[in-house]
Amino acid sequence: MSDNNTSTFQAGQTGLVVRIPEAEPAVRAWRARFDPSARAGVPAHVTVLFPFLDERRTDPDVRSALADVLGRHHAFDLRFESCGRFPGTLFLRPAPDAPLRRLTESVAARWPEAPPYGGRFTEVVPHLTVVDGQDDAVLDKAEADLSGALPVISRVTSVDLMAYDGTAWRLRESFALRG
Repeated sequence: MSDNNTSTFQAGQTGLVVRIPEAEPAVRAWRARFDPSARAGVPAHVTVLFPFLDERRTDPDVRSALADVLGRHHAFDLRFESCGRFPGTLFLRPAPDAPLRRLTESVAARWPEAPPYGGRFTEVVPHLTVVDGQDDAVLDKAEADLSGALPVISRVTSVDLMAYDGTAWRLRESFALRG
């Protein structure tokens, strides 16, 4: 859930994320400086689906359906051993990424009115954003710094629904994966 500037977040927006607390020691300082979502309260994460439905639509029926869709997926392990880049963005690359892709595909299939990233990209690439909206010199520095902190290993057991209240992103509910 990364944007170039926190003012682009809109009150009522929601997103589904997989928190990666094990990555925090390695990425916290970089994210605090160069990831608007971190400054707005989003922990280290891999996005499952953003934007999701407007928060007013995430009623008990939607939350029950989310629990059902997500609960069909098994918990899984991830390793972050390397960095990747998009233009202006440095991220940690999860492996394997297939379980994350399946989570995104299943939620997007259930709610086709909420395509990943608003339909801006033809392919969704699971990633943990570390630096966003910076030049290559900053990305190079961050990548060099992170090299000594990798790999990061994480067990994924849930997906979180987060909502932006106009000031910060807040956890609304956590949905358990199977096992």
